[in-house]
Amino acid sequence: MRLIRPALVALAGCALALALPAGAAVATKGWFSWTGPKGAPFYIENPPDGRCLTMSDEARGAHNGTPVPVALYTDKTCKKKALGVSPGGNSPRNLRFASVRFGSH
Repeated sequence: MRLIRPALVALAGCALALALPAGAAVATKGWFSWTGPKGAPFYIENPPDGRCLTMSDEARGAHNGTPVPVALYTDKTCKKKALGVSPGGNSPRNLRFASVRFGSH
């Protein structure tokens, strides 16, 4: 009985580990870059799909190096859409945005 209990616990742990990634956020492959304060370059690698990401500082001139469309918003809550950027596309250099969402809008 003592050998069965650890085996059952291990099987239950494996089942839980396999179930968790299905509900977790999916990352979009690729790079998203933009220009920040004083012209400094910034980027995100493999950003989360469908989540609203808030820019902490000034953000403008985005480049979408991911395979999914990106929505740039003028507000920090992803409510007021400013511009959609296609995969591989760029926003105008001086377009400022306060938040961004990848893929699912």
